[in-house]
Amino acid sequence: MANLNKVMLMGNITRDPALKYLPSQTAVCEFGLAINRTWTGQDGVKKEEVTFVDCDCFGKTAELLAKYKKKGDPLFIEGRLKLDQWEAQDGSKRSRMKVVVENFQFLNRGTGQYSGGAAGGAAPAQGGGGYGGEQEYGGEPAAAAPQPARQPFRQAGRPGAPAARPAPAPNYDADVPSMPEDDAPQIKEDDIPF
Repeated sequence: MANLNKVMLMGNITRDPALKYLPSQTAVCEFGLAINRTWTGQDGVKKEEVTFVDCDCFGKTAELLAKYKKKGDPLFIEGRLKLDQWEAQDGSKRSRMKVVVENFQFLNRGTGQYSGGAAGGAAPAQGGGGYGGEQEYGGEPAAAAPQPARQPFRQAGRPGAPAARPAPAPNYDADVPSMPEDDAPQIKEDDIPF
């Protein structure tokens, strides 16, 4: 039987990312993510629901998130679900579901669009750094490049050429030879099958 544990979430960070280091000097970053859902009920009233998710990330991904993100910032994450279980001081069993972040993408504040900045590390199973964008490890995040104004369509290979014009629609009637009316076959009512 095949198994899949994949989570993709986009929301706002609920608390400043907390960076810690394990005894092995591996960075660990813990933060929360709030995901809003808005819909209109059957009564026509607009409703909203917020889901809060605890997240962990490790290594370079953790260091980048802790350095460049803060409470309220939008973030897109990809990861996997993990169930933490422990025994409380009173002896009761406790559990909590969280997301282990494997990749992330910075978003522009307020727009929900990708910023073109850094992306998080690849999953350990993939065996390598899956950093995207123009950033290298330890570098500054790339600033969002200004978008050029949209230009009209130009013909390929000819910079500065005027916009291409669409070809005229073909005239199919011109290709069919016309039949003289006196040679046209005559159809009788009895020849029609219905």
